[in-house]
Amino acid sequence: MARLETQPVILAGEGWDDYGLVDSGHGRKLERYGDYRFVRPEPQAMWTPRLENWDAHGEFVPGSDEDGGGRWLFDKPVPREGWPLAWNEVSFTAQCTPFRHLGFFPDMAPVWDWMREMLAGKSDANTLNLFGYTGVGTLALSAHGPVTHVDASKKSVGQARENAALAGLEDRPVRWLIDDAAKFAAREVRRGKRYDGIILDPPKFGRGPTGETWRLEENLPGLLADCRQLLDGDSKFLFLTVYAVRMSSLALAGLMEELFRDLPGTIEHGDLSVREDVLRQAQDEREGRLLPTAIFARWRNNG
Repeated sequence: MARLETQPVILAGEGWDDYGLVDSGHGRKLERYGDYRFVRPEPQAMWTPRLENWDAHGEFVPGSDEDGGGRWLFDKPVPREGWPLAWNEVSFTAQCTPFRHLGFFPDMAPVWDWMREMLAGKSDANTLNLFGYTGVGTLALSAHGPVTHVDASKKSVGQARENAALAGLEDRPVRWLIDDAAKFAAREVRRGKRYDGIILDPPKFGRGPTGETWRLEENLPGLLADCRQLLDGDSKFLFLTVYAVRMSSLALAGLMEELFRDLPGTIEHGDLSVREDVLRQAQDEREGRLLPTAIFARWRNNG
């Protein structure tokens, strides 16, 4: 029986050569993406910035609508078609998108590391990435075997395939599918499929390729139940992340405990976060603060 760990876990992402959280505060954050710096809204950064001057190439200014909207304002030239970045052996294109993102989620880096640890030594693991976006996580998983990448956005799947080519990984065993994630998972259950690992990053609200409506609170239990049917006692993990919701990670873990109780292993929950780059200014050697970005719940097979 899967055991629920009630103590929350913090997964902290550290900066690397091509990315870093430079500073945060007063509801915003300053990040570096390769040679470029950007300011974006971050409501959870309620503290005071440590740097007096945020020298950035551009800033995303949100609209008045709480659920989205806004525009980029640029003070310095930025390649509109994007520029290459890398995480380990995975190369990808960063780009200022209309949705305030830059083509990947850097706070997922510790999740990619964790999944690789769970699959260590395996080269034939069959994994599933639902809501796969631009494919950085998919390419990370593909080092361990076949991956099925599912996203309802034709544009995102196209970018994912371009990222695979950019990284020289287009020959990796990946199925790139434009499909509604929930409907695809339900069909996989009917087909009797199984996976060694599943990662899913559902939005708060979304639409499928043929107009299907997704609402997290209504549709997540059914999707997670189907994902459970795609795993067995020999599977290694499921990792669920949720952004921008008024919900506790403990709620996600409680749902997972109900659905996964017949499997071995452990269920954990907590926060994803990114650590600020360590300041090394005169007389300022303080440790970088942790900026929370999302909540998660995960099942892992300890065997």
